Amino acid sequence: MNSKSPLKGRGAQLNVPNRFFELSHEQRDDFLEFCHKEGEQPDKNKTLYLPVFPKTIVNKVTSPDVGMMYSMNPYQGCEHGCVYCYARNSHEFWGFSAGLDFERRILIKKDAPKLLEQLLKKKSWKAHAIVLSGNTDCYQPAEKRFEITRQCLEVFLKYKHPVGIITKNALILRDLDILKTLAENNLIGVNMSITSLSEETRRILEPRTATIKKRIETVKTLSDNGIPVNVMLAPIIPSINSHEILPMAKAVSEVGALSIAHTIVRLNGAIGDIFTDWIHKTLPDRAEKVLHQIKSCHGGNLNDSRFKTRMRGEGHIAKQINDLVHLARHKYFKGKKMPKLNTELHEQYKVGQMKLF
Repeated sequence: MNSKSPLKGRGAQLNVPNRFFELSHEQRDDFLEFCHKEGEQPDKNKTLYLPVFPKTIVNKVTSPDVGMMYSMNPYQGCEHGCVYCYARNSHEFWGFSAGLDFERRILIKKDAPKLLEQLLKKKSWKAHAIVLSGNTDCYQPAEKRFEITRQCLEVFLKYKHPVGIITKNALILRDLDILKTLAENNLIGVNMSITSLSEETRRILEPRTATIKKRIETVKTLSDNGIPVNVMLAPIIPSINSHEILPMAKAVSEVGALSIAHTIVRLNGAIGDIFTDWIHKTLPDRAEKVLHQIKSCHGGNLNDSRFKTRMRGEGHIAKQINDLVHLARHKYFKGKKMPKLNTELHEQYKVGQMKLF
């Protein structure tokens, strides 16, 4: 593959080696057998859906940089193909590459609703907001087929439990009926990811996501229906979308968003090689400039794992970005804020259920 012919419809342009192990002959044979049963050649640019059966579905988040205590992910891997996605590295734990495998080998957790319900029924469980998509998008294309996210939302509604959603897909509007009912009891907050107002930028950065127009319309529809929306301007990538901070903030504020949040791109683990390969093939004229500016935000490295600095960066360029976001909040979101979700209804629900016995 040369710089003039990048792989269409995908973010990553290659599969990087799995850092934990080299693919064994037995695993390779299993994969080829699966492809044969599905009637697909293993080298074709198609997506495979692979069922997995975890014992639990809700994860406790220990990072002090992330504004959530618990998350859950109905899917592992993501067909959206965002080339910068931090979740790519997690695909290696399942024995796949963080590159093209992350976009083409999607693991499906069909038992997620049942596992969630088992947790919420426990006497020992104390209600805290659980965020759908702490890792991969719960409204990625697979959701249209499997509807696991919708089933999970029905469980949250049944048990009157608070839930957050992070997505960049307009498919969320399919579940407007459930979201509206959750919102009536202050049990839902949506985080819509918007990284650019340029459709060309979106197309190369996030090839299988909803269009920018669709995402803006989604923010408006959710807001018009009383569902609180925070917009994630994330990640901000120097010399790719850093100049759009104020226009993006203005656009989402005008359609009803209550707040914005941001991160500065960091390319940890295998993502550094994936992004470097991608930018040289997709934006060769500015590749070195962008890479240099990303490094300047992270002490000379593409990656940064340090708590309290990894999301915001450091140095001159990072300060400019952070100052612009601060200005955008002051200019377009004064007097607005996301509501705190209700945790009391779930506790009342459990007390009411116990009275039945």
